[in-house]
Amino acid sequence: MTVAGLPRYDPDAVADAGERAVVVGASVAGLLAARVLADGYDEVTVLDSDDLPDEPVTRGGVPQGHHPHALLAGGRATVEDLLPGTSEDVIAGGGVITDFAGEVRFYAEGAYLAPGPTRRETVSASRPLFEHVVREHATAHDRVTVRPNTQCIEYRLDPTGTAVGGLLVRADGDARELDADLVVDATGRASRTPQWLDANGFAAPPVDEVTIDVAYSTTTVERPHDDRRTFLLPASAPRSRGGMAAPVDGDRWVVNVHGVHGETPPTDRAGFAAFADTLPTPDVKRILDEHAWADDVHAYRFPANRRNRYEALDRFPETLVVVGDAVASFNPVYAQGMSVAALEALALHHVLAAGTHALGPRLFDRVSPVVDIAWSLAVGSDFGYPETDGPKPRGTGLVDWYLGRLLRRAHTDGRLTDAFVRVLSMTDAPSTLFAPGIARRVLAPSIRGPPRTADRVGDHREDRRSSS
Repeated sequence: MTVAGLPRYDPDAVADAGERAVVVGASVAGLLAARVLADGYDEVTVLDSDDLPDEPVTRGGVPQGHHPHALLAGGRATVEDLLPGTSEDVIAGGGVITDFAGEVRFYAEGAYLAPGPTRRETVSASRPLFEHVVREHATAHDRVTVRPNTQCIEYRLDPTGTAVGGLLVRADGDARELDADLVVDATGRASRTPQWLDANGFAAPPVDEVTIDVAYSTTTVERPHDDRRTFLLPASAPRSRGGMAAPVDGDRWVVNVHGVHGETPPTDRAGFAAFADTLPTPDVKRILDEHAWADDVHAYRFPANRRNRYEALDRFPETLVVVGDAVASFNPVYAQGMSVAALEALALHHVLAAGTHALGPRLFDRVSPVVDIAWSLAVGSDFGYPETDGPKPRGTGLVDWYLGRLLRRAHTDGRLTDAFVRVLSMTDAPSTLFAPGIARRVLAPSIRGPPRTADRVGDHREDRRSSS
């Protein structure tokens, strides 16, 4: 399910739900959930084990904070409904509006995609700036407060043993209990909810895990203020190396190189530049060569796509829900995490509007179609590599063949680029790529034209898939 498949946010739809909700984790997912809960709870408390400074800086609890992020169109529309003015404040803080149709050069299937016919705006900024602005907007609501340097030790069951009645937390070296009418786990991939369920008489959720072993190296490069060029060259089978450069706040590009299944990019400057020089176009390397760049290169590793199938559980505690990466996390090269978190918050709003009974199971049922879209896009592409291991969604081979053909046609057909971008940005459902008008363009006999390629593509850099 995409933003088009969910009713819009209605601040008047939620009745009084309780006195206090507690959100564990001041991530983007946690903050958006807190804003939604403020419509029904008298007090919403967000806990985070990190210090949360008043300026946008990378924090220890967000290991991916140095690396590329984007708020795609579907997520941006939802965030603006929940927290009006967020995009405007990100831009005021130095974030950049880019046109995915004209300014973003997306490399796939051996060439750049043709420009699309319609402007498709994406907000590009650093993760610290995104998170800082979302936190400022969420806490501007008089019912939302954030407690930094506060660790959740464990959930506490109520006397019936069927619901979570609060938490045991540690702050300033002291452990104390905190009562709650609802607890939200937004702690990301480090979530301990499955282990807690197993230890407290509930079943842990089944887990789908698809290995991809993505290794990132990222730095920042000085950028002329008006230069919004973006280059996206994600690793795509059989090519195991990728990279990107995207404009962010501080008049910088965030420049990333990455590899999968054993391709680990270096973190020294010379090695980083040499790795960038092996990408299928020269654009990322040219930015490194022509502009000053930071001394630091940050590494990040993502071993596997992981999905906790909470919707499959027959029994789940009342007054507990799980959101964000604690439910599912995907290959980060597709930049869908924040948009999925926004759509999950919107789903939480709608289930809360229908009442608080069995809130968790009802939310998981509603979130599952949202996760399905990002999961199928990420995992389907990852299964192009023979080394990828895990449960393969049904029809992956056929869909991958069709999508590959669509992208090759999109080298010269901007309407196909537009259709793909709308799905990637979670505006439209993947099924729209099979609509008759799109399918005819994909499956029609080949009419070759000049693809939108760079001026240098060596034999060792080409995507060797068939061109038809």
